[in-house]
Amino acid sequence: MRARTRKTPAAGRTRRRTTATTAAVVGVSVMGAALLLTGCGDGQDTASVPEGWGTLETRSLSVGYPKNEGYAEQPAAERAKSNAAVALQEKDGIRTGMVSVQLDFATGVSDAAGAAAAAGAGIGMNSTRRATEDVRLAGPDDAREAREAREARRIDYDFTADGQDDTPNVGTPMTGVLVAGVDSKGVPFVVRLNAVKDAVDAEDLDAFVESITVK
Repeated sequence: MRARTRKTPAAGRTRRRTTATTAAVVGVSVMGAALLLTGCGDGQDTASVPEGWGTLETRSLSVGYPKNEGYAEQPAAERAKSNAAVALQEKDGIRTGMVSVQLDFATGVSDAAGAAAAAGAGIGMNSTRRATEDVRLAGPDDAREAREAREARRIDYDFTADGQDDTPNVGTPMTGVLVAGVDSKGVPFVVRLNAVKDAVDAEDLDAFVESITVK
């Protein structure tokens, strides 16, 4: 090993090479930082809403709805007090589709699991759960509370219409998806899309979930 040290480049050449290497590393670091800064917030701050869709805005979250499929936001004076926002699809006076947002709908709820349990209990006896999964929603990522607020739970289910409140005839097959969680202030929320079965496909249901931004 000592014999090989005599073949080490001269000190001047070593310094120049070290300087060049340091500059290269700094350059890579700067480029990496720029890429990280560019990537920060992509798909995190605000969710992507499909072209042609509208957006419902509430104090806790925003969510897209398929406006291009005939859904229209319901005026505040007409919607139920339990709903913070609603978009309806109506055909011949029948409500064939509904997007709804409920805030602060349950007590003693502090996380997505609790919100989902409370929301799931309200699905109804005439429903069948098809899938349940944890999802991560868009939203701010600059505080622990905000990061936790982005955690939510999705439940997909099928049910049959009861014919009440201008809904389809009793027994009509329906499908739905709900997303439940808590916002950055600790307020529980549940967002639902219910529609006549086969009127919305799996891609639309995914797009609906992916359009949610928690505040």
